[in-house]
Amino acid sequence: MSGLDWGVIIAFFLLMVVIGFWSFNKVQGSKDFFVAGGKLPWWLGGISHHVGGYSGAVFVAYAGLAYTHGFSLYVWWAIPIVVSVILGAYIMAPRWSKLRTKLDIESPTEYLAMRYNVPTQQLVAWSGVLVKLFDVGAKWAAIGLLLNVFTGIPIVYGILLSGIVSLIYITVGGIWADLWTDFAQFIVQIIAGIVMFVVVLSQMGGWGSITGIWDKLPPANSQPFNEPYTLGYVLVFVFIVFFSYNGGTWNLAARYIASPSGKEAKKSALFSGILYLVWPLILFFPMWATPLILPNLEDPTQSYALLTQELLPAGLIGLVLASLFAATMSMTSSDANTISAVITRDILPVMSGKFKGLDQRTSLKIARIVTFTFTFLTLIIGIFSDNFGGVLGLLISWFAALVGPVSIPMLLGLLPAFKHSDSRAAISSIIAGFAMFALTKYGVDWALYVELGAPIFTSGLIFIGLGLLNKNKPVKPEIEDLLSAISKSDEELAKDTKNITPSL
Repeated sequence: MSGLDWGVIIAFFLLMVVIGFWSFNKVQGSKDFFVAGGKLPWWLGGISHHVGGYSGAVFVAYAGLAYTHGFSLYVWWAIPIVVSVILGAYIMAPRWSKLRTKLDIESPTEYLAMRYNVPTQQLVAWSGVLVKLFDVGAKWAAIGLLLNVFTGIPIVYGILLSGIVSLIYITVGGIWADLWTDFAQFIVQIIAGIVMFVVVLSQMGGWGSITGIWDKLPPANSQPFNEPYTLGYVLVFVFIVFFSYNGGTWNLAARYIASPSGKEAKKSALFSGILYLVWPLILFFPMWATPLILPNLEDPTQSYALLTQELLPAGLIGLVLASLFAATMSMTSSDANTISAVITRDILPVMSGKFKGLDQRTSLKIARIVTFTFTFLTLIIGIFSDNFGGVLGLLISWFAALVGPVSIPMLLGLLPAFKHSDSRAAISSIIAGFAMFALTKYGVDWALYVELGAPIFTSGLIFIGLGLLNKNKPVKPEIEDLLSAISKSDEELAKDTKNITPSL
């Protein structure tokens, strides 16, 4: 890393802080802080949904898989996301926006108190907060490791550098800061990715190398399916990603909730899906070609960092490193904002009556305090991750297992077809999915795709099955009204001015 590289990195972080303070004036209350006042432009929402869907892991773990498994990375990772997000554009995305119009929600779990009951909402909310507390902490540790690979400086400095910058801009500017920094980070990623693409293309002999490299790589690298990433794995992954990218991952649901209408949310989703279709082909090409430039690496996960240092001049290395920071910071800051919404809107009012019925100004103050506190705690976890030993990985693994099962009642609960699945079905499905995860991880040695899909498939079967058993039971009128409302067109919903208040 030269002085010019450091200059690029510092300029990137300063830009993030400037955007945060610029966004301050756009935030007048908690609605602006959490859901952009319902005024998120579709193109900005699509970009934010796209960059919020992956972290620096793409440049580490996925770079290692591109090195060892080749083109199958695009087939099993990008294609399922494209299919899932585009399907979700028609089925799920508009419903999230209409929930805000109908119920005035500011968090993805806020509607669950009415759709099921408060205990179900609290189970989902607390599970998600625990997931992200450790998950975001692990991402800070990963970003510190990235900086360590490039510069050799201690991991803790990378954690503090990226974490404190994110802490400032997300606390000050809320989701508007998150959205506009996502846009800036997207531009940085595009420039850095194209630079790497062009340099590697030139190194490999020009445009013909796009197809020509595959003749020089091991035959399995050009195959669409490469063990253990089989067709079965891809089909299971499509199912999981559908739930994750359409709202099971809460920060992505927040982009749809913040859209002005169902039509705008749909356009955001379609735009994000197109980006996932095209951009990974450019982003992954240098990773696929790396075995020809840097053969026989002992640790393929370092391949992208080593490739950058091998090929790029001073200044451009800093740009690529900034893009790696951008990918992770986009996800961590959007997670912090959304988790803050869940804590502020769904957990604190249940814990204490003094948090109920707050005006927008007071709610905004609490939102900033919660955002600061949550992000600070994740930084502490990231900094001391080594002291956890294998415990941190265990916690992340177990808590992350809840993401799939929890997304079943969250998303299927929005569809009229599953209106008979009540709180008992929701809670039972979550518990059953978690139990199946424990069984597949520690009890039975099954194929990777079975281990991956068994928890969420189990949750789905329990949720739907118990709903069928309830077929003859009446559904509460407010639930019927809600599901009917969010299934209507934007024009029809606009005429429906009836307010629904959750029965707490």
